[in-house]
Amino acid sequence: MSKISEHRQARLGRVFPDRELDPREIQREEAEMQELLQKCQVVFQRVQPELINDYYDWFMVIDPESGDYFIDKDEKVASQKADEKHPDAQWVIFCINETGSCEKV
Repeated sequence: MSKISEHRQARLGRVFPDRELDPREIQREEAEMQELLQKCQVVFQRVQPELINDYYDWFMVIDPESGDYFIDKDEKVASQKADEKHPDAQWVIFCINETGSCEKV
């Protein structure tokens, strides 16, 4: 049986150094995500007052390009509905409540 060394050295550096993103690429992706969120937020703000009384705490998946949204009690079912209609789209999930957030922090 081998003896475990008591003097372990921490390995420094990135796990995948070749996958490091350029700061401009990171900024571009963050800007795209903010644009996506803004488009979805507009749709959410428009339909939330109509749905909040009947579907409180249900999940809403929004496709920003078409403006389509899919609601269900189960987050996975709502996501599946969105994938069936728009398989290649990026979408955002909201909760139908006063803020649109899905979890408490």
